[in-house]
Amino acid sequence: MATAIDHLDWDDLKLFLIVARCKSVTGAAREMKVSHSTVSRRLARLEYTVGSALVERTRDGLLLTSAGLVTMRRAEEIENGVNALRTDVSNRDEIRGTVRLATMEGIATLYLSERLVELTSRYPDLALELVTSPQTVRVARREADLFLSFFKPHGTALDSQLIGRFNTGLFASQAYLEASGVPSHAADLREHRFVGYIEELVQLESVLWLEELVAAPKIAFSSNSMMSQMFAASAGAGIVALPEFARSLNLGLVPVLQELTGVREIWLSAHHDLAYLPRVRAVKRFLKELFQRDEQRLMRKKSWSS
Repeated sequence: MATAIDHLDWDDLKLFLIVARCKSVTGAAREMKVSHSTVSRRLARLEYTVGSALVERTRDGLLLTSAGLVTMRRAEEIENGVNALRTDVSNRDEIRGTVRLATMEGIATLYLSERLVELTSRYPDLALELVTSPQTVRVARREADLFLSFFKPHGTALDSQLIGRFNTGLFASQAYLEASGVPSHAADLREHRFVGYIEELVQLESVLWLEELVAAPKIAFSSNSMMSQMFAASAGAGIVALPEFARSLNLGLVPVLQELTGVREIWLSAHHDLAYLPRVRAVKRFLKELFQRDEQRLMRKKSWSS
């Protein structure tokens, strides 16, 4: 006996994917170049076919229901299968399309932005979207295709790999050190001012690099932005803890007590259903090469200086 699901239309699933990614019927209608009513009617038809509401409307846009998440996952499996079939039939592994990479503000601005030019030069038909977020990006909910983080995200549907590490340390401006003195021992830090994060606004403990290096620092300036902290420290507000790649901005900050260092891991995560796509594989491969190359360069630099 036939049921409603037996009459499922793939075109309605494709429409639903666009609605889910745009988080609005209006946005989906604009992207598809059809009317708002057409999108609403076909979405309602799909909900009838599936037998459950797929989205709920909020002030921030459409949110997927539990049935919507399941439907989206299955629809993306079909979409990925069609894309893989297209690649197989054409007998080539085309690297084209859009990949959204999400990560934290500091590593995106100070490390990735200039280096990603090499990626786009390597794959001219690849469009990369770099998204910054102060919190965990939910790859499982398709908020991004890839998530670069300082920790291993939780989730059974995630493919997560440790691809590199970086050091953190203390830095200050010459003007601050001339006015307040250069600390020669960790105990001297009790007499100094610091720049750090606003504690109650910290959403990821992995960015608390100052507290890892200094016990009970006397905060003179705080911000939820690492970039703001860097500029404040450059102006003489105090000593700041930063990842080593932050020195690339060349704000005149110099190392303080170089023996005090921390280490952070870099994890790259993708959803299982997307991890095998040629465009996603290409970005993953590039990022792993990039961090391994820089880690080897740093090791060579240390061996030369020792």
